[in-house]
Amino acid sequence: MAKDRFRIAQFSDLHCGDPRFDAGLLQRVVDEINRDEPDLVIVPGDLTASGYPDEFAEAGRFLSKLECEEVAVLIGNHDARKVGYELFEEMFGTRYRSWDFKLDMDCDPDVSECVTVVGLDSTKPDLDDGEIGRHRHEWLRDRLKAATGFKVVTLHHHLVSIPGTGRERNVVWDAGEVLEILAQENVDLVLAGHKHVPYVWPTAGMLVVTSGTASTWRTRGFTPPSYNMIDVTPTQVIVEMRASRGDHPVRRVDYPRMPGDTRRPVGSLESTGDFSAVEPPKA
Repeated sequence: MAKDRFRIAQFSDLHCGDPRFDAGLLQRVVDEINRDEPDLVIVPGDLTASGYPDEFAEAGRFLSKLECEEVAVLIGNHDARKVGYELFEEMFGTRYRSWDFKLDMDCDPDVSECVTVVGLDSTKPDLDDGEIGRHRHEWLRDRLKAATGFKVVTLHHHLVSIPGTGRERNVVWDAGEVLEILAQENVDLVLAGHKHVPYVWPTAGMLVVTSGTASTWRTRGFTPPSYNMIDVTPTQVIVEMRASRGDHPVRRVDYPRMPGDTRRPVGSLESTGDFSAVEPPKA
């Protein structure tokens, strides 16, 4: 059936098993997502507090209530603790994968748009820090080169600093290299979690969108628990940041779609490899 948008629900940092986890909040988020019928649900990690089996089981029970046929679940740093990455893969499958969708647009019955989502594991076991790693850079580039249409990359850790989160310590270690790959391959949307604060950064022609904690009171300042609903249309990307408890105003931001061939190229310094004419400074 033709539609006028591709809808993505983004919610992360469930932290099942944490003392500040609120099951009522998570149930409300699941109910609202089911009501709004997204085409895809993306959960960018931290399903658990410490990567224990009972925490994964609780997260799985809530995620099984989602009525959307397509649910992309990513691993977070809390999930990778205590060798939790093995439990994650047992329940949710491989930590690196991609999803392809085809969307027939109402605006033109002869036009179909492809949407490709690439999921990454940015965790390092038992560390809060994130890294994709050089051994995965070419895999990521190859997946994005093969994709056509609207390109989405999702991971747990943030690639750019998020305001209102205190001292920054957990930006992905190889964020510069990863951002360059995403920009060169004309990625449209990057979805992450981790810092419990929702935010949108327009960066190099793409939107870097983080989601808050959907179901805990591990919040920062006055930022409430929240999740995002994202609509992709032929001309716009619309991001709604919604409070999980429903009693907080919804913040909505609209951005125009930017075709890849209209973006400014990413520039970098390239060495000629010839240093013969370079003299060291004199003491």
